[in-house]
Amino acid sequence: MVSERIDREQLCGQNPRCFLHLKLAIENPVEFYRIEVEILDINDNPPQFPSDEVSLRIYELASLGARFPIQPAQDPDVGTNTLQTYHLSANDNFNLNVKARTDGGKFPELVLERALDREFRAFHYLVLTAEDGGSPPQSSKIRITIQVLDANDNHPVFDRPSYGARLVENSPLGTLVVKLNATDVDEGPNGDIRYSLSSHNSAALRQIFAIDEQTGEIRVQGNLDFEEATVYEIEVEAKDMGSPTMEEHCSVVVEITDVNDNAPEVILTSFSSTLSEDALPGTVVAVIHVRDRDSGEQGKVLCHVSPDLPFQLRKDYEHQYSLLTSTRLDREHIAYYNVTVSASDLGNPPLSRHTILPITLIDVNDNAPQFEQASYEVLVAENNPVGSVLVTVSAADPDSEQNSRLSYSILRAGGTDPGLDPTRYLSIHPTNGQVTAKFPFDYEQTTYLQFHVEVSDGGSPALRNRTLVHVFVVDQNDNAPQVHFPRAGEDSATQLRISPSIVPPALITKVVAIDADSGRNAWLSYHLVEATDLGLFSVALRSGEVRIMRALQETDASEHELLVVVRDAGEPPLSTAVTLVVLVEEKGPEALQGSEAQAADGGGLPSITLYLIVSLVLISTVSLVALAALGIRCLRRGSAPASQGGCVESVNTLQPPPSHIFGHFHYEPKKGDTVMGVPVTATAPPAPRYRSCFSPVSDISEFMFVKPSADPTLCSEQAQPNTDWRFSQSQRPGTSGSQNGEEAGAWPNNQFDTEMLQAMILASANAAEPFLSRGKASPMLREGWDRKRK
Repeated sequence: MVSERIDREQLCGQNPRCFLHLKLAIENPVEFYRIEVEILDINDNPPQFPSDEVSLRIYELASLGARFPIQPAQDPDVGTNTLQTYHLSANDNFNLNVKARTDGGKFPELVLERALDREFRAFHYLVLTAEDGGSPPQSSKIRITIQVLDANDNHPVFDRPSYGARLVENSPLGTLVVKLNATDVDEGPNGDIRYSLSSHNSAALRQIFAIDEQTGEIRVQGNLDFEEATVYEIEVEAKDMGSPTMEEHCSVVVEITDVNDNAPEVILTSFSSTLSEDALPGTVVAVIHVRDRDSGEQGKVLCHVSPDLPFQLRKDYEHQYSLLTSTRLDREHIAYYNVTVSASDLGNPPLSRHTILPITLIDVNDNAPQFEQASYEVLVAENNPVGSVLVTVSAADPDSEQNSRLSYSILRAGGTDPGLDPTRYLSIHPTNGQVTAKFPFDYEQTTYLQFHVEVSDGGSPALRNRTLVHVFVVDQNDNAPQVHFPRAGEDSATQLRISPSIVPPALITKVVAIDADSGRNAWLSYHLVEATDLGLFSVALRSGEVRIMRALQETDASEHELLVVVRDAGEPPLSTAVTLVVLVEEKGPEALQGSEAQAADGGGLPSITLYLIVSLVLISTVSLVALAALGIRCLRRGSAPASQGGCVESVNTLQPPPSHIFGHFHYEPKKGDTVMGVPVTATAPPAPRYRSCFSPVSDISEFMFVKPSADPTLCSEQAQPNTDWRFSQSQRPGTSGSQNGEEAGAWPNNQFDTEMLQAMILASANAAEPFLSRGKASPMLREGWDRKRK
């Protein structure tokens, strides 16, 4: 009997027949029996695969018909119970092929009937069933997982064929433009995508934009300028990492939005930096073209210039202006202009640009030279060196360069008299205006000179101007006094006769001297330097009268010699000496009284004193008639100026004649003085005139000595002088006739008293000469006169 379960597959394995051999031993009697038991197979074992699941990796590009073996299932049963067949689950790509070996084994194979597509199905899941022939049959299954291996058979694909973006110009660096997205259905390296800018893009665009190869982000890396490009089209490519590489392209259109980031530009189409100052208003100086690279309102430009300048802008047409002069120009006022042209756009905020146009005015000769002074007054000491500079006239011309180059000249006087031509005596440097003397001046011949200096510029035509130069010759003490009475002989001694019975202080004679100089240089004083008896005679300091101081005595000498010195007040003083010999004669008449009596006895002829009185009366009468005529003339003219016809309005308005016309340095009249002009013919060039003035405050016996004058008109006909020049009180000349005390040291204010007396005595002496020559004077007086003439 069977004591335990018999497993044929364990006992016999795969043998078709299975026998179990037993030995049976019987003890009584001992017998051995051999028993063979055949074990028949039953279908107790299903087919078994080595594993429940198997995986296959098949390249998706595997060719059709490719076979892929599957490990077979094992069935320990034998016979009909063993593995009989395989079944494959339904699918689209694979078929089952079972191969039988000679030993009866069966091997399943998967046959590729249809091309694989990993992108369509990456994994295929199949079930393979092994079934035996038992009854009932048993089976087992195995899951087959087929992984389709990828092949780089798909290129990357962008999610959009083109992309668009809008950016503001001047966007900051790193600004994101767009993020691209491309996919590749392949896997692994075949589906790994790298982004890049296509080689079709320009180098300039590559400098503006950059792309991240991993993320596909396009960012700004350069300057975005709307004025350079309003739209950028970027070509981008996406590549996988398969082999061979597959790629795809797309375009990115970036639109740039304009901002007001460009200031207007000012372009000079035509410009002249120099302009003549006489250019008429409306003259075109420059043609200006303006532009703005911005668009829209931001690209519209307005131009203007400062209204303070003599220029204006005229708009010719869009974007073009002309710069014109608006008023007259004056280079001497402003010689250089910086014209600022301002161009502004209409952006918000507006941008502007300023262009400076330097304009230089070219000078024209439109200004005449102008002297610094309308007239020049010059004081020149006589005896000046030849070639010494008297005055320098100076003129200025606001023009420039050649138009301001000045030339000076002295105008020749009209007429035919060569003595009136100042160019004989003066010369002027043509460039620096220095007036020099050709000859020394002599105050005693010429005290005043006037001439015109003309200045001309170097323009074409030349412009000219004139000024008047007054030259006043200042007296120098270069003339010693000259004794005119009594006239001395060759031995410089004059004899006088007096009676022994003369009563002191009788006038013996009067020394009359004249100094050709003027002012202080002509103030004379008389001094008794030597005498036989100093106590017997005296000489008046100012009048020169010689008087006897005491009665003559018997012990006194019969002949007295007096040395009288006449000295002027110049620096240094000059003097002249005269010797008087006084003879005391018993029968001789007195020098002056005796001659008068003798003349009366001789037939009633007028004496010297009578001549003096008659002359004084005549001169006074003429003066009164002239003053009356002047007064009537002034009354007729009413309120006419004092300079017309020699009239003065009142004594308080009497002023010194003007220094620029009157030819002498004058005494200033005091209140109550009356001035009268007397023309006197002279011979020294230029032909001088003379004036004589009578002062009612002087002694009746005195007459003013004539002095030269350059003006032929009356004293009171002159205009008011230049008050910048006056004699001080100490410099005012005076004479001896009006002094307060004969021996006082102070000089009087009236300079003409002594000279009047000298002229009177000299005129009387000259008038007495024919009288004496006719024999009508006393023998003693005639003898003295003849000795004096010799």
